[in-house]
Amino acid sequence: MLWLKALHIIALICWFAGIFYLPRLFVYHAMSEDQATRDQLKIMERKLYRFVTPFAILTVVFGALMIYQQPNYYLQAGWLQLKLVFVVGLIAYHLYCGHLVKVFASDQNQRRHVFYRWFNEAPVFALFAIVLLAVLKPF
Repeated sequence: MLWLKALHIIALICWFAGIFYLPRLFVYHAMSEDQATRDQLKIMERKLYRFVTPFAILTVVFGALMIYQQPNYYLQAGWLQLKLVFVVGLIAYHLYCGHLVKVFASDQNQRRHVFYRWFNEAPVFALFAIVLLAVLKPF
């Protein structure tokens, strides 16, 4: 169980590194007026998304394996149920980032950098909630 927990945390950290940086690239991309810079950002966005997606999957897999090993404990824990709501939200956020990578790749972005600055902050709140729920187990 401790190996699964460690691998779950490692995958989570790697996933969040990308989840924090990818929207920052969107900010720079939306601000850029230079075509060469935009082309470089397209490459960086695509590569980063492809790099962090397996970590998102591994985070979910290792978490599911922990639940599978002790279903009686985990499935009745209110804190875990709430944590899973945030996880589902993060998965949706991640998938939307993938959509935005395609939007920027096809030069179809219609939003200004200010939107992406706010968008960039959303996973911070999810991370706080997830860590606090997992550590404090309030319910």
